[in-house]
Amino acid sequence: MKVAILRHSVTGQRGGTMATGGVLGLVLAAGTIYLALLDGDWAAAAYAVWMLGWIIGPVFSGGGDETLRPEFFALVGLPPARLAGGLLVSAFVGVAPAVSLIALSGLVVAGARESAVAALVAVPAMVLQLAVFVLLSKVAVGLLGIALRSRVGAIGAGVINGVVLAFLGQAWVFAVAFGQGGRIPEFVRYLPSGWGLLAVRGGYWALAAMAVLIVLLLGAWAALLTRRAGASRPSARGRRPMRAGTAGTAVVAKELRTWSRNLVRNHQLTFALAYGLFFAGAPLVLGWAGLLPWAGPMFIVMAAAMTSNLYGTDGTALWLSLMTPGASDVRGRQRAWLVIVGPVAVVLGVALALVVEGTMPLILAATAALLGGAAGLVPLISVFALVPGTDPQKRGGNPLRTSEDDGSLTGLAYLVLVLVALTGAPAIVVAVLYGWWGVAAGVGTGVLCYWGLGLLAERRLAARGPELLHMMRTGRRPDGGAGTAFKMPDMPKVQRVIVMTCWSLGAIPLFPQGIVAVIFVNNGMLEHSWFLATYMEPGLRAPTVAVMIVLGVAMYGTGLWLTYRAKRRAGAVTG
Repeated sequence: MKVAILRHSVTGQRGGTMATGGVLGLVLAAGTIYLALLDGDWAAAAYAVWMLGWIIGPVFSGGGDETLRPEFFALVGLPPARLAGGLLVSAFVGVAPAVSLIALSGLVVAGARESAVAALVAVPAMVLQLAVFVLLSKVAVGLLGIALRSRVGAIGAGVINGVVLAFLGQAWVFAVAFGQGGRIPEFVRYLPSGWGLLAVRGGYWALAAMAVLIVLLLGAWAALLTRRAGASRPSARGRRPMRAGTAGTAVVAKELRTWSRNLVRNHQLTFALAYGLFFAGAPLVLGWAGLLPWAGPMFIVMAAAMTSNLYGTDGTALWLSLMTPGASDVRGRQRAWLVIVGPVAVVLGVALALVVEGTMPLILAATAALLGGAAGLVPLISVFALVPGTDPQKRGGNPLRTSEDDGSLTGLAYLVLVLVALTGAPAIVVAVLYGWWGVAAGVGTGVLCYWGLGLLAERRLAARGPELLHMMRTGRRPDGGAGTAFKMPDMPKVQRVIVMTCWSLGAIPLFPQGIVAVIFVNNGMLEHSWFLATYMEPGLRAPTVAVMIVLGVAMYGTGLWLTYRAKRRAGAVTG
């Protein structure tokens, strides 16, 4: 059944995106196989990252692979254990499991280095290890789905997810801090992701351990499937009526009520806060607190990315705004977004800037600029690049599945991340050069972005509101074109792979190898193996950092240029 669905649905844009992801996955798989050739626990560390990817990845892609949903079989009457077993078998069909299996072939490589018997043991170890990855992913998504039915669960899940994703982004910090002289910590090999390697290296008990874990996870998933369709109970507490004197304040009140009731939004906001705090605080294990004050600005940028499809998540409720004369829906949403995000970001930034001396002007400038830029960009991007969402009453048992177009949602989030960060760049530069004048520049650019970008969004909504409503109802443009306003245009597969590679990997040379490396080099922190510049001679460190920054900018520029050229070509053909 799944093969038939994929054969008929994986075409055009979706097929190209899947092919691009497959190519990138093969590159990572090749790197993993190479690590299996090295001594030590490098392969165990790589498989730990693969396991975390399986657990966390579905959280940010609408709940993972939903080609076959449990709801499809609700009327068949299958027992939960049998349904879970069938869905597990079907979960092995797809690009992600195939790429992961190729990465796990590193077990055969590691076994061949030991003996012929170890290479044979690696074959069942590969299958069992992949089953562990898949089931951990399914159980994690199921648990999160249940957590999102209560406010406490949504907040707790947001904290956990934010910490785990920040850990993946700052893994080098912990590798340096606990790596014992460039070696992987010993405990990594005993994680479930390393049991396959243990079996290959003579610990045959690990095969039995994986089999037992698979049975336990399968039972847990079967139990979660029975609760997936359950609805959350509304609160029995009375709600105070909304009082608003004008249409604009009514929009603000409605948005604030939505933020307080919508558990997915609670999860997103908590995730952004946990990510910013943990990402900025991770270098403390190295004794460096320079990144800590940036937790507030990071929270703003991540919160903007998580809410980038502001109008799309409301579904067809847009008709309420279109049918309310005089309601400034955009301005109301902007003010509500600032009320929710602004106080937390300001308190966080100021409090942590007091800890690190001399960072107050820089943090205040960045916070003011980013708040205004995010409040302007979130509604603007949402109306210009709207991704149709599923109406809340039509969503299945997976609360993470807010849209059928996960690829566009991910691209929209990355776009907002970059654009919001750019709105803070001028104020940060002024603060670095002229100190407290940067705060005035941040306030000025923030107000300008809030007012100007909000005005553009307001005009777009007034002029194209019916078309946006049509797109949200049908998932298609009024002119008959399929999809959303934010879709990668049709282009050759080679160019698509180049674009996805540039967008996915451009941050590595630009930020850690470039901008962060500048801070480490300037502070004389030259013993951290992640940064290429620290290995260079004193006269080559600055040029190395400059080359990395130029490379990162060039990669992003190449991706944008190829996309723009393809869009122009498509427009010329249509015209």
